[in-house]
Amino acid sequence: MLRLASMGTSAITLETGHSTDAVAAGEDWRTLLAQAIRDPVELCRRLGLPEELAAEAARSTTAFRVLVPQPYLARIRPGDPNDPLLAQVLPRKAEMANAPQFVHDPLHEAGIVRTPGLLGKYKGRLLIVASGACAVHCRFCFRRHFPYVQTLSGRTWHGVFKQIAAETSIEEVILSGGDPLTTHDCRLAEIAQQLSEIPHLRRLRIHTRLPIVIPQRVNDELLAWLRGTRLATFVVVHCNHPAEIDADVAAAFGRLVDAGVPVLNQAVLMRGINDDAEVLTELFGRLVDLRVMPYYLHQLDRVAGAAHFVVPEERGRELIFQLRARLPGYAVPRYVRDTPGAEHKVVLE
Repeated sequence: MLRLASMGTSAITLETGHSTDAVAAGEDWRTLLAQAIRDPVELCRRLGLPEELAAEAARSTTAFRVLVPQPYLARIRPGDPNDPLLAQVLPRKAEMANAPQFVHDPLHEAGIVRTPGLLGKYKGRLLIVASGACAVHCRFCFRRHFPYVQTLSGRTWHGVFKQIAAETSIEEVILSGGDPLTTHDCRLAEIAQQLSEIPHLRRLRIHTRLPIVIPQRVNDELLAWLRGTRLATFVVVHCNHPAEIDADVAAAFGRLVDAGVPVLNQAVLMRGINDDAEVLTELFGRLVDLRVMPYYLHQLDRVAGAAHFVVPEERGRELIFQLRARLPGYAVPRYVRDTPGAEHKVVLE
């Protein structure tokens, strides 16, 4: 996440609102990532938003910078300060408010580090912080304050593999971040190969937002290493609103599923974005139409800077009740909260 923010501030020049020629032509995902908008004033200008909103965003950025790639930008409604996709990426002054119980490490991850870059929380699973970079900076991110620079280095991987090999009770490894798919496929293929050589591992899970924000990331090289390992591979994407799913995202999902890779979705319940039964019905219905299974609807993690997104749990339960009356059972995700110290996610239904 944070390391990517140090990249250059070059930006594409086409106005948004529609797919650009570059995106339509299937431009390489790395180029699209390098050209992502990193200036909140420029983001507001592209969208035709008021100057006062741009000024507010600039004052509210602080250490967690803006990062919005063109494919995602193209789905945001121009001129609408309340667009639900814009709300996920544009800093607002509410981020600066001092909210009690909203902290830098809401899941107490500093206390579950096995070795730098490797987190152990649940029985039988370990999570690798495979990258400190993301393709989009979500304002609600629970790792927006995570000390990536301290945990990622060239020496990290040796210690990670050694620790996983030593814990014979581990059956599943999760690649997370940041976003692991900001790493090039040749390196990811090496990581998958080294993990597959650990005999007690059975499954590999990848948590990513890339297929949503830059669907061009789902290329032949990615599919090759996902299918080229003996480990059962799963991709968990993160889509919060039906407007995030355009034809390119649908095609990316299709490529993964057609390649035999199960795809699940995690969403975060957020005020003013998706705390509405109609919106969630459309989201989860659209996902299952595309063969993506709704997995979790998360209660917002209490990370500093995101208090303005929180939805009361009572409202979340009511929404799940309404969804059950509108959707088949397999299309209704589990409503959960991640609780530090718990042996599993707490189901809130």
